[in-house]
Formats: sequence, C-alpha cells, structure tokens
Amino acid sequence: MVVLALPFVGVLCPGETFTAQIGREAIYWLCALALAGFVLIIERRPPESIGWRRPTWKTAGFGLVGAVAMVAGMAGIYMVIFPALGLSANESMTASIQSMPLWFRIFLILRAAVFEELFYRGFMIERLTELTRLRWLAALVSLGAFTLAHVNGWGWAHLMIAGFGGIVLTTLYLVRRDLACNMLAHFLTDAVAFLVG
Repeated sequence: MVVLALPFVGVLCPGETFTAQIGREAIYWLCALALAGFVLIIERRPPESIGWRRPTWKTAGFGLVGAVAMVAGMAGIYMVIFPALGLSANESMTASIQSMPLWFRIFLILRAAVFEELFYRGFMIERLTELTRLRWLAALVSLGAFTLAHVNGWGWAHLMIAGFGGIVLTTLYLVRRDLACNMLAHFLTDAVAFLVG
C-alpha cells in the first residue's frame, strides 16, 4: 500500500510527453486489474469483499450526492480558504490536463475513479479492518494514503483539496460500502474540474 503513495508510475514512464502519459495510465489500469485478479484468484474471495456490488438507483443517487458535496466543499476551499491563507491552486497542472484531448481526459478521470476507489477505499479499508479489527483506523490510514498520493504533481496546498475529497469518499464508503457509488462520485467530481471547467 505504501507503494501506491509513491510516484512509481513516473519512474516507469518518465517525462511529460503524451506517450509517457498514456504509459502511466496503462500502468494504473494494469495495477487495478492485478488487484482484482488477486482478490478473485489468489484470495478466492468475491467482489463483495472489497465493496463491489450490483449498482442500484441508490448507487446513482448517493454517488451524485457525494459529488455535489465534494464540488461544493472544494469550491469553498479554492474561493475562501486558499485566499485567506495566501495559497494558490496548481493552475499549471489543471491547465495541463484541460489541454489534453477530450477522450484522454475522460479516460484519465475514469481511471482515477476506478483505480483510486478500488485501492484506497474498497481494498485498503476492508483488508485493514480485517487486520486491525478497527474500521476507524483502517479508514484513517486509507484517507492518509489517498491524500498523500496527491502531493506529487499537485503540490502541498492541494492536500486540502485531496484531503477533503478523501473525507467525503471515505465517509461515503463507510456509510454505503458500495464501491460503484464511490467511483461514480469520484468520476463526477473530477469531470466538473477537467471536462466542464
């Protein structure tokens, strides 16, 4: 799990060329497939053991509510807290992503939603809960790992944004234990920033 917080894909596919970016995305997808394979084949456990269940209308409803909460909270951080603390957002990173082709941005935010929710919420919270018998501790470790994973590339000020998003997503997972719901909330939130913005 510590490896997930490190910029390992940047080491495997260095540089800012479009080819390198596609390579990094492919590595994340391979990691997601490897984890799913690990759960199903090595652990011999069902998808439900990491919070995956058949989506329902509640999946969509709660996913939308989670996304609205994240977008509203993040807007408050950007417009109120950052100026009050004299901080600025990493506009160059946002602009870099928004300058990419639409198909790639959709691919990017879909990967972020699937990979990050699968690793940080579904797998990490469930398996750490089993190891520690403390769901709150598993949730805190997951939140910390998720938040710190966003420092690379985004900078330290972005920890507030990632941390707030992580709090909402972790709470949503603890309440619903519905990985698809989390993925939807995550996707919609990133879509506002990188597809609409």
